Amino acid sequence: MDKKIVLSFIGFSLLTNSLFGAAVENRDRKQSVKELIGGVAKSDQKEITVVDKFRHMFEDGKVTGQIRSMYMGYDEKNSNNRDATAIGGMLKYELASFNGFGGGVAFRTSNDITALSGEGADHNNELSGDSKSYNQLSQAYLSYKYDAFTLKAGRQVLDIPLADSDDIRMIPNSFNAYVLAYKADSFEIKGGYFDRWQGSDAGLDDNWVKTGKNGTLFGGIIYDGEIFEANGWMYGFSNASQSAIVDGADANGNNSYYVDFGAHYHINKDIHIHGVAQYLKQNERDNSGVSSEIYGLMGEFVIKDLTLNVAYNDAKHQAGKHSFSGYGGGYLFTNMDAMILDEITEDRRAYAWVSGLNYALGDVNFLYAYGDFKGDADSAGVKAHITEQNIGLEYNHSEELTIATLYVIDRNKEDSSSEDFNNDNFRILVTYNF
Repeated sequence: MDKKIVLSFIGFSLLTNSLFGAAVENRDRKQSVKELIGGVAKSDQKEITVVDKFRHMFEDGKVTGQIRSMYMGYDEKNSNNRDATAIGGMLKYELASFNGFGGGVAFRTSNDITALSGEGADHNNELSGDSKSYNQLSQAYLSYKYDAFTLKAGRQVLDIPLADSDDIRMIPNSFNAYVLAYKADSFEIKGGYFDRWQGSDAGLDDNWVKTGKNGTLFGGIIYDGEIFEANGWMYGFSNASQSAIVDGADANGNNSYYVDFGAHYHINKDIHIHGVAQYLKQNERDNSGVSSEIYGLMGEFVIKDLTLNVAYNDAKHQAGKHSFSGYGGGYLFTNMDAMILDEITEDRRAYAWVSGLNYALGDVNFLYAYGDFKGDADSAGVKAHITEQNIGLEYNHSEELTIATLYVIDRNKEDSSSEDFNNDNFRILVTYNF
């Protein structure tokens, strides 16, 4: 799903990396609906030129860009209907590499089309914020590569289990980060630090937001083999300052330990089987209330252009505590467009089943996913039960242009009068890459 234009109602979520992919190789399985949509909206990445003179770094630099437009409307059952239409995109310039040194900058913009957007309580602020216009230098980094080592410092895109771009609307997340990586054969080791982020998940009206008063340290090891794959990650999430918490900032301080392990079996070129297990352990820091233990399983069966999958997550009950999906769209196999398990883990055991299918017919892909999220009674005796359906259609007109739509149906089975998870959401995203 490289160079494309996408008309896409985005907001699928964690299911399997091959919901919209017929040929599945190792990590190309669609573990989540969100990853699927992010793949549709992702801008083209051009190969970096290597030069032998400093001045050629600038002369042989690459310019890439994307024009993106989206409509996104909510049919609320117990509140005001909200909608907005926006146009924007990204323009990026990346230096050629000289003696291992490189760098790049990227500008992102999203602007509501007033005549096609709601006003006041009828306005959907998820595309361009309350001001209806968002402009940001989302990337500005320097990089250095020596043999198998890579160092990247500055504003950049991260896509790791608890910090990701979540590129499913107009503005993806990016981070102010420092990342050191070593890659050899099927192994890769990464470590680093990030202290600020921006994007839809960070709040478009807040620009660059701190990830705790002391930022976040992380490290991970990745194995991606022909048959087996594995991840192991550790994070140190610092808490927000007391003054920031008083002002409304979330208290997310915790130490997180995440692992997953999977295997792939290709019966022949048209039939593939995939299975993956995941585990998350989070220990509270600074009385943040974040403490969890979550297990997950995901299975996928691919028959040529048809993909079937099922995923399960189970969060152990921890009195008065809740889980934290990190900064971005989340990592659990059952994450969907709107609903993730985090929403119902507070002070209770919570679990979810998500199943789906994807069918590819030429340049058209169809996706359907159904999720059932349940939470046992908490200390106040309140249960949770939410269902979600994601229905998607994607048309790849050319390598540069893609059109996709997504229809999301959320229902709160425990409280039909609630304003939370009682709505229908329809999205169209068009992206053109150059």
